[in-house]
Amino acid sequence: MSDILNKKGAIVISLLGAGVFVIAAFFVVPTLFSYEYAPVEAVKDAVSETVKESFKPQVKHMSTPKAVRAIYMTQCAAATPSFRERLTSLIESTELNSIIIDIKDYTGTVAFSREGKENGGGGCMVEDMKELVEYFHDRDIYVIGRVTVFQDPYRANAHPEWAVLRASDGAVWRDDKGLSFIDVSARPYWDWVVELTKDSYALGFDEINFDYIRFPSDGNLRDITFPHSGDRPKYRALEDFFEYLSSELEDVGVVTSADLFGMTATAQDDMNIGQILERALPYFDYIAPMVYPSHYPAGYNGYGNPNHNPYGVIYHALSSAVERAIATSTRFDVKGAVQLPTSTSTPQVRYAKPAFDKDVIRPWLQDFDYGGDYGPEEVRAQIQATYDVGLDSWMLWDPANRYTPEALESS
Repeated sequence: MSDILNKKGAIVISLLGAGVFVIAAFFVVPTLFSYEYAPVEAVKDAVSETVKESFKPQVKHMSTPKAVRAIYMTQCAAATPSFRERLTSLIESTELNSIIIDIKDYTGTVAFSREGKENGGGGCMVEDMKELVEYFHDRDIYVIGRVTVFQDPYRANAHPEWAVLRASDGAVWRDDKGLSFIDVSARPYWDWVVELTKDSYALGFDEINFDYIRFPSDGNLRDITFPHSGDRPKYRALEDFFEYLSSELEDVGVVTSADLFGMTATAQDDMNIGQILERALPYFDYIAPMVYPSHYPAGYNGYGNPNHNPYGVIYHALSSAVERAIATSTRFDVKGAVQLPTSTSTPQVRYAKPAFDKDVIRPWLQDFDYGGDYGPEEVRAQIQATYDVGLDSWMLWDPANRYTPEALESS
């Protein structure tokens, strides 16, 4: 009898032990063997969130094409069905394979809604931006989101503590077009840009293109002050921003590109806006010099009117940009640079720099009339000059979104 009781007792103890094990497994395993037991409701909430997350639709991202051939689309065009259809048809019927859409435009308007976050600016909104990105992805079109960075009249006025100011009275400064800028060194704004970039990538954009990453260039520059940047070299302030942006996005996985003045390809200073090609190269996947022939001064490369020489302007500018990208030394003391020994044959101070692949250079080309008529011949001449330099990628800019189909090869 005692043996039977002992056996029953052993069975009960075993069952109790198994029950304890099951209970422990239920509470302990999900919390990675933590010694603190979570309340039942907290466990239920955690499980519920995990289930929700597992059923959340995954955002599709496309790999960057080996050769990007893109056109630009404003926020207002993106919000207009007829523009969408026309530009999609142009891409599908030609050699184009990518589109650039404004995420934040010159007014400071963020084009898509973000829960609990303001958009501002009063510009066009694209209420179905996520669906629009998916629409392009479904057609194998690579989607680049453009962010106008330091030109931001909405936030300059909403946050004057971030803004470029007038030296005379401390009011928010405005350029010749009445637009205001954020001071390049306003660090709270850096975090805002990082957050917008992450939100845009999470929405589905494959690449983020940063424009207006510079100090102001037009307007009354005699009555201007930079409360955050002060008198430090503008190129240093901008380089700090590039470095911060790159470090904060390093683990996100987003591809980035930076728009620079076309003259940065050949200029030997920062042109008083802070942009130097070698100081941007380490921090972005692609550099996009805006080599619009209409934006070069008379006499550039010996041309009386550069706008009449689209092939020559593009070839000269991009040849220089490529040469500077692939070089292993530079005259600029970029961050972390090591000075190279000088000699009688090379008396100029030089600094070591990493050699970048030539294909990091991806130019913006002109498909708009400014100072001249740009038709198929002029647009195609720029594309051919890009190819003749040894580059495969390019992006066409027209603020009116009316491109020249005859300049493009059929698909």
